[in-house]
Amino acid sequence: MSEGSERINWHSAVRPMPTGRIAGGMTPRLRAVAVGAGCLLLALVFGVLAVGGGDYPMSPSDVVRTVLGGGSPAEDFIVHELRLPRVVTALLVGAALALAGAVFQSLVRNPLGSPDLLGFTQGAAAGALLVVVTGGGSAALAGGAVLGGVVTGAVIYALAWRGGLHGHRLVLVGIGATAILTGVNGYLLTRGRLMEAARAMLWLTGSLDGRGWEDVLPLLVAMAVLAPVVLLGCARPLAITEMGDDLARGLGVRVQGVRLVLLGAAVLLTSLAAAAAGPVSFVALTAPHLARRMTRAPGPNLLAATCTGAALLTGADLAAQRLFAGHQLPVGVVTGVLGGGYLVWLLAAQRKAGRI
Repeated sequence: MSEGSERINWHSAVRPMPTGRIAGGMTPRLRAVAVGAGCLLLALVFGVLAVGGGDYPMSPSDVVRTVLGGGSPAEDFIVHELRLPRVVTALLVGAALALAGAVFQSLVRNPLGSPDLLGFTQGAAAGALLVVVTGGGSAALAGGAVLGGVVTGAVIYALAWRGGLHGHRLVLVGIGATAILTGVNGYLLTRGRLMEAARAMLWLTGSLDGRGWEDVLPLLVAMAVLAPVVLLGCARPLAITEMGDDLARGLGVRVQGVRLVLLGAAVLLTSLAAAAAGPVSFVALTAPHLARRMTRAPGPNLLAATCTGAALLTGADLAAQRLFAGHQLPVGVVTGVLGGGYLVWLLAAQRKAGRI
């Protein structure tokens, strides 16, 4: 398949609107900003509701007052030490996964491209499982997840490189890496003791339970550094490369350099998100699709996807806490059910439209 045919299939799958003004007289950029702001506001609402739940319920106004420093000592402890770190982790993990997913989908020019399906999440899981089997603690587990994701990214990049990095080869190599690492992860689970295996299974499902500020800090630093690089420094070159490598080079874009920077940033974001909450499934795949449907504009829609991911994971965690009274689900169960259902619907819609 040629670069041009890949571009046509990619854009037809996301149903681009004509350039210029779109629905309601809004430009694509203005609509993307509006969608991002709306999703961010929704994520904050979900976060306030999540902080206010639990054995010590608080009203939204009490939550906001306490966050701003006006609560009682008991409220201050409950909010800032017990509940707020979990919500902030959900916001950051959802945003990081969605941003990485939007980058991957644009790089491979495939609407199904995401770290879940290309092997990067499984690589992070393999690194974490190796730490669990050897009896490492929580800090070592996070480090193992990051190292596993980075090593997997480097290996996939090396295997997919042939005079340049192209989406078709990256997808094929990523699928192969996913199959291999799935088997490796299953084997590692059999090598751990019962308690270690149970701990590893909970982490592999994706969970935000018991998260503290020490889990938030590494991902917060990464988002503070990498998000501006991707959103401000690479968004325009990435959008141009979707029109074809030759045209991008003619417009002065260093195609392979941009791809390398974006791939490195996406791998780091995926690995650090997995270190903070485990390999939460389908957020990286679903959030960019939802963002494109809401903005109704072609291109990677990086900002809208990032905010959509934050809202999606925060809402999923709220549902995980409230769906069954007295019992909390791992957030990965909720995202898996929602994301899997969305993927089935997407494939059925693409088949009905004759695109697959």
